[in-house]
Amino acid sequence: MNPATHNTRARDKADVQQRDVAFARSAPTYGRWISWIVVLVIGTNFLWLVATNPNFEWKVVLQWFTEDSVMKGLQVTLGLTVVSMILGTLLGLLLAVWRLSENKLLSGLSSLYIWFFRGTPLLVQLIFWYNLSTLFPSISITVPWTDITFASWNTNDLITPLTAAIAGLALNEAAYMAEIIRAGLLSVDHGQVETTQAFGMSRSRALRRIIIPQAMRSIIPPTGNQLISMIKATSLVSVIAMGDLLYSVQAVYNRTFEIIPMLMVAVIWYLFITSILNVGQSAIERYYARGTKRTVVVNKRRAGSEEQNMTGTPRLKEDV
Repeated sequence: MNPATHNTRARDKADVQQRDVAFARSAPTYGRWISWIVVLVIGTNFLWLVATNPNFEWKVVLQWFTEDSVMKGLQVTLGLTVVSMILGTLLGLLLAVWRLSENKLLSGLSSLYIWFFRGTPLLVQLIFWYNLSTLFPSISITVPWTDITFASWNTNDLITPLTAAIAGLALNEAAYMAEIIRAGLLSVDHGQVETTQAFGMSRSRALRRIIIPQAMRSIIPPTGNQLISMIKATSLVSVIAMGDLLYSVQAVYNRTFEIIPMLMVAVIWYLFITSILNVGQSAIERYYARGTKRTVVVNKRRAGSEEQNMTGTPRLKEDV
């Protein structure tokens, strides 16, 4: 082969590869490496200052980190989170379906509920539930505007710090979960709904089998954020004398005056729990995102045919 012809074909081949996005390469970014180095230096310096600062009293932190009272408070925090999140999600699902209903009464009641519980602070709601006996000394099931009473209970017997905490957290969470679930349901293509109607599926069955599974991809990320927020929101129940994690460390530093190290115990536990939840959320998101991610795959057969066209020599089947 003529050397000049060979060089021309080589240049043409290089030009084809340069124009093909399958062979695209990003340009080197030296600024990215410099920024990484700067951030690592600053982060390492900050960690060193925190680790060597005697005012943190890390020995005290280590001493109380797994102490019985702290662990009991941690169990209360986790229990409140699980129960309140389950109740809030179930009630939020019901409210979301009502909000999307064509029934004006159900839609109006759902909107009113969401408006009220999202418009008032969670701390105020917790204090309100804890002091409910001030407004209603007893809770009764009666016929309206009559003296006929079927059952009656003392409010102080029903509203304990535990029930007040669960009621406040769950009812508040339901308002936010209702909007999250509603947004997820609206993200499903309307053609899916029409398809379920064409097959004669009932609305409840269509929600269970078709709509909700597809909406989960949009529901999971904000729900994960709400779960993490719930973990931190449980710290508010300490104002109603509920023995959660924060209340437990407060009880200790009120006796020992070791405020900073005991707060660090709570901070580390909160960070540890939320980190685990972040990992679980990522795994669930990947599960529901199956089939939606696209990757660029180099078409070897196409690349081989282009090379054959440029060189004029046939390629063996094994090379393709």
